[in-house]
Amino acid sequence: MSFSIDTQTLEELNLLGKFRQGSVYSLFNQVRTRGGEQLLDSMFRTPLDNAPAINERSGIFQFFQQAKLDFPFDVQEVSLMREYLDTGAGDNALMTLAGTVIKKILSGLTRDERYKKNVQGLQATIVTLNKCYSFVERVQSPMGPYAARIEAVRKLLSDHRLERLRNIDIYKALPVQTLAFYDHVLKGRLQEEMEGILSFIYELDVNIAVSDVARSKGWTYAYALPPEKNILMAKGLYHPGIKGGVGNAISLHRDSNVLFLTGANMAGKSTWMKSVGIGMYLAHMGFPVAAANMDFSVREGLYSSINVADNISLGYSHFYAEVVRVKQAALAAASGKRLLLMFDELFKGTNVKDAYDGTLAVTEAFSEYRGCLFIVSTHIIEVGAALKSHPNIHCVYMPTVMDGVHPRYTYKLEEGITADRQGMMIIQNEGILELIGE
Repeated sequence: MSFSIDTQTLEELNLLGKFRQGSVYSLFNQVRTRGGEQLLDSMFRTPLDNAPAINERSGIFQFFQQAKLDFPFDVQEVSLMREYLDTGAGDNALMTLAGTVIKKILSGLTRDERYKKNVQGLQATIVTLNKCYSFVERVQSPMGPYAARIEAVRKLLSDHRLERLRNIDIYKALPVQTLAFYDHVLKGRLQEEMEGILSFIYELDVNIAVSDVARSKGWTYAYALPPEKNILMAKGLYHPGIKGGVGNAISLHRDSNVLFLTGANMAGKSTWMKSVGIGMYLAHMGFPVAAANMDFSVREGLYSSINVADNISLGYSHFYAEVVRVKQAALAAASGKRLLLMFDELFKGTNVKDAYDGTLAVTEAFSEYRGCLFIVSTHIIEVGAALKSHPNIHCVYMPTVMDGVHPRYTYKLEEGITADRQGMMIIQNEGILELIGE
């Protein structure tokens, strides 16, 4: 099983993108190293697909959050170490020594910088290895889910060749023989071990950054359950990109697998659906979620239809684009996969009668796929009344409170179906009819 998500859902939930305004990725991109950023990006692009792995990763983040550890490395030194190790050396020790001697001679006769960079790279490597050793010695076992990783790195750093390297005084001139020896050893015999140490540093970068974000924002960690449990339960869940967002509860399971959401335009339906989608995606990554608590069954994918647009190049109208999107979702659900599917304002690109019939028929059909969880929203409230005969469809709404003639939105879910019809009042408040009549 693997977790699948398509491009439209990624864009609707604004999950990825380092430079994309308001992206979920940008909320967590507090890493300091290039390798840490690449690891964070990989985590965002490949959500986990089994409960033990998800809970193990969230357990690691929780450990770092409780430990309040600082990133112990100098970013520039880590970068120099990376560049140094990426500069290949010969497999033959004598050839490596000869090459090093030649670089030193050239550095004195010309402006060849290779020898100087080699010295700086080895010095940075020594400093970084010492900081890494101090970290693993300071953070003692038992460490829970991270104990084995710490112990593995401690063993790497205890290699007698690395011990000798760590004891070198970087403030004294390095003999050519020493520089050549470690060029050969670190970039050859111990190449895999050095890559393992750098990977550990990048992991620390991500673990510290993500746990710091969770602690500063007061977010929690979802608990993953096996897929067959087929539940999604959360309290105080809100959109992580909205400061002071209003939290709501959700409870979906096999016997109540469809949440039917009504409410006026601007009442908060779309934002709430995005909150659920983002929460589920982050939960599958093992990342903190913007909720008081959350338990969920692992899904095989996430599918949304919130901001469907027309497609001029294909000749699709807005309505036909919606139909195509629903068809894609139907095929996904019919495949037998356990999914979370969300549809906001089904068939809003057509007339009210067809939208009513289509929303009712599609919601009833989707509700039969008990292995999937659904959220369907609409402002056509009459559909809700027609769905009351289905016990597995749970109706909730986003209310509109009138302050005189002005609507106010609580963004707080309530049980039942809305009776709000303030559209004409808003039109009148904006003075549109008076402008037209002038």
